[in-house]
Amino acid sequence: MAKKVAVIGAGVSGLISLKCCVDEGLEPTCFERTEDIGGLWRFKDNVEDGRASIYKSVITNTSKEMSCFSDFPMPEDFPNFLPNSKLLEYFRIFAKKFDLLKYIQFQTIVLTVKKCPDFSSSGRWEVVTQSNGKEQSAVFDAVMVCSGHHILPHIPLKSFPGIERFKGQYFHSRQYKHPVGFEGKRILVIGIGNSAADIASELSKNAAQVFISTRSGSWVMSRISEDGYPWDMVFHTRFKSMLRNILPRTVLKWMMEQQLNRWFNHANYSLEPKNKYLMKEPILNDDLPSRILYGAIKVKPRVTELTETSAIFEDGTVEGDIDVIVFATGYTFSFPFLEEPVFQLEQNMVSLYKYMFPPRLEKSTLACLGLIQPLGSIFPTVELQARWATRVFKGLCSLPSEQTMMEDIIKRKEKRIELFGESHSQVLQTNYVDYLDELALEIGAKPDLISLLFREPKLAVKLFFGPCNSYQYRLAGSGQWEGARHAILSQEQRILKPLKTRSVKAAPTFPPSFLLKILGLLAVFVAFFFHLHWF
Repeated sequence: MAKKVAVIGAGVSGLISLKCCVDEGLEPTCFERTEDIGGLWRFKDNVEDGRASIYKSVITNTSKEMSCFSDFPMPEDFPNFLPNSKLLEYFRIFAKKFDLLKYIQFQTIVLTVKKCPDFSSSGRWEVVTQSNGKEQSAVFDAVMVCSGHHILPHIPLKSFPGIERFKGQYFHSRQYKHPVGFEGKRILVIGIGNSAADIASELSKNAAQVFISTRSGSWVMSRISEDGYPWDMVFHTRFKSMLRNILPRTVLKWMMEQQLNRWFNHANYSLEPKNKYLMKEPILNDDLPSRILYGAIKVKPRVTELTETSAIFEDGTVEGDIDVIVFATGYTFSFPFLEEPVFQLEQNMVSLYKYMFPPRLEKSTLACLGLIQPLGSIFPTVELQARWATRVFKGLCSLPSEQTMMEDIIKRKEKRIELFGESHSQVLQTNYVDYLDELALEIGAKPDLISLLFREPKLAVKLFFGPCNSYQYRLAGSGQWEGARHAILSQEQRILKPLKTRSVKAAPTFPPSFLLKILGLLAVFVAFFFHLHWF
């Protein structure tokens, strides 16, 4: 008899968890509190309690080829970076293709998840839900928590003395939807993450003035990289990941600084990070430097005090007549349906084995999906998490002892702090390719490059030097997909398809003027040679 799995949430993590359950022959039931799929990526004009919220202009920071699920490439005509509506369209196509909607109970709130009395022997959970005002209880063999961590806003008001006197409007970035109504205002955005940069850049187009306050600064990258290719296809390769792992830390940090300052000098724009040698997640924003250059955005240091109409900063400067303050200060973790603290944030650390499994459970029948911030796309990351979790539930993979898991958690924390620092916003940060490979090893899906080099050298070279996309994890092991090889070798055409919207005659590799210069130099060299020979 198939094991029953409760999947909490029908966002990205929930959808891929459903598919992985079905692939492994498990029997999933998904509980979604709203009326539709998509989670964070489904824009709504109003903010809803218990649900992630985005602004209308949100565009993905990772490209389509690096963000799609491993056996389901995005359509060729989709843009390389997707507006939230386009990404939601992909999720709908995905759900329809694999017939996932039939497993979802919409408008159903999970009230509690608690161990059954015989948990130590069975590992089963009792899940109590509410729908149409009625409570129901059901028992499941395993639980996948896929409710996300962008729901409960973090607003550290105690860090802003005088906020109670401020007469203007203030709110968390979660409540921001569009720039209408902010025209002609003087606006202060507090924070320096992607949301802060997006909101500040958008508002600055019609506001009187926008200020962005940051304690520590940030690196800023463009979505466009070498030769116009998406940044993540250039940055996330096995070769570059290997270099980042073996190079001395001082050399690596110097190289990263040179690379990140190539677009513009961050110090000149008052954006250079305080501890610039930490490998913190950069901002992906193509507008912010231009907006600063125009003067539409002014970068300010930390706010030390607020008055009725002004903001006082730690450098002693004051900006008056502030109409609006936007707190882009992140989120806190909250899983109110878990009756006991199965996992928690303690000592600047999430106590989950490989960011997924609570180490102190007698049975490994609960996994948290998506509670992580990789330096890359979350979608392939969550998919590998789900593939591993479902095989653990099925008994095909096993976890180590509690002691071993705790040692791994502590060691991982130490490495994370060394690389990314101790900031609250970096608690879930991890290297991208390393973490993907780590998960793939658990299910035997990490590609064997040495073996491939002898059998298919062209493919092996592509895997090592090319983008580390999700298709690589379908070449072997559990869940092998026969289309993986073709998807890897044909990714170029899917990148270029939405760009080739006008017929352009290809220019010769070497322009005629360049060839003439080469011939001229050769003529001079030959003449000089003969001159020496004869005289």
